[in-house]
Amino acid sequence: MYVSFTLYLRKRTSIRAGSGLFKAIIAALTFSLCAACGGAPTPVPTPTPPPLADELILYNWAEYMPQSVLEAFTEAYGVRVVYEAYESQEDAADNIQAGRIYDVAVLPPEQIPSLIAAGALAEINFRNIPNFKNVSANFRDLAFDPGNRHSIPFHWGTTGLLVRTDLVKEPVTRWADLWNPKFAGKVALWPVSRDLIPIALKSLGYRADSDRPAELEAALQALLKLKPNAFFIGNDNATVVPVLARGEAVIAYGWAYDALVAQEENAPIQYILPEEGTFLWGDNFVIPANSSRQYTAEVFLNFLLRPEISAQIINESYYPMANDAARPFVNPDILNNPVVYPPEADLKDAQIIMPLSGEGEYLFRDIWQRFMSAEP
Repeated sequence: MYVSFTLYLRKRTSIRAGSGLFKAIIAALTFSLCAACGGAPTPVPTPTPPPLADELILYNWAEYMPQSVLEAFTEAYGVRVVYEAYESQEDAADNIQAGRIYDVAVLPPEQIPSLIAAGALAEINFRNIPNFKNVSANFRDLAFDPGNRHSIPFHWGTTGLLVRTDLVKEPVTRWADLWNPKFAGKVALWPVSRDLIPIALKSLGYRADSDRPAELEAALQALLKLKPNAFFIGNDNATVVPVLARGEAVIAYGWAYDALVAQEENAPIQYILPEEGTFLWGDNFVIPANSSRQYTAEVFLNFLLRPEISAQIINESYYPMANDAARPFVNPDILNNPVVYPPEADLKDAQIIMPLSGEGEYLFRDIWQRFMSAEP
């Protein structure tokens, strides 16, 4: 279900009336001119691609790319993949802008425009990534990177609540339920600013990507009220499920991946898309501008977009990819699971967390620093 990104992101279009006819006329004129010259044109030699590097640095969330896929790339091309994990995507963007060396990084839409403006991301040579044709049209040419000049879509999905149904007797239906005093001390939160601040905003009835100072201040006050009743999960954890399964928490926010892990372990954990509306997130591959191995990075991205490789990633990670050609290779239990690929009706109130203005970005960071430094 790819409706998510087209519902809320403005797409740029460049449909030109009669473009097909125009191309046909140009082709005919070219043929006539060549014939008049008395022979076929001299073929232009294909440029020799540069040699592949010995290794590639992938900068990503911990355990966010199956090791089996990295090993398959090494076996196919002889390139070792060095996996470096970050604590947050804000840290990742800061490190890229500061000039730290990575060859491929995974970032959300909200981090990409500022890096493009700073010249920190390379323009992608799509001649080296023919498998980009497999990417769904609904995920291409989106507002944060028109023409996909600097990014390639990776995973996407929903954000919701996870609840221990055997320990919580009353219905949980809203983001605001995180503040229920009955759950005090049993609320698990990921320390991710671009999730927690939007959750607070939505719980108050505001847009999740609001940059209005008064609304952000209200969100901060809400988070400060929540903080004494909650605890943070370390970003080195792959899922919140063990925390819920042990009863350390009875409610948390998380993603479809957590719900599927709970299903596999037969844990009494339910995944709920809140009534105020879920957040639709997306991650993207980028190539930092200071990488000296851009060609190798593009070969790696082309490998990941192979239908069977994308399906391998989906089958092992439980996160959808924007790759139409992969669907025949995806495990039917995952493909037909509404938690992973939710029906359109469940997305009617969904919202993408869009990139903020410069002032909004400053306010978000200020709110987050004040929240994290505050005593519980």
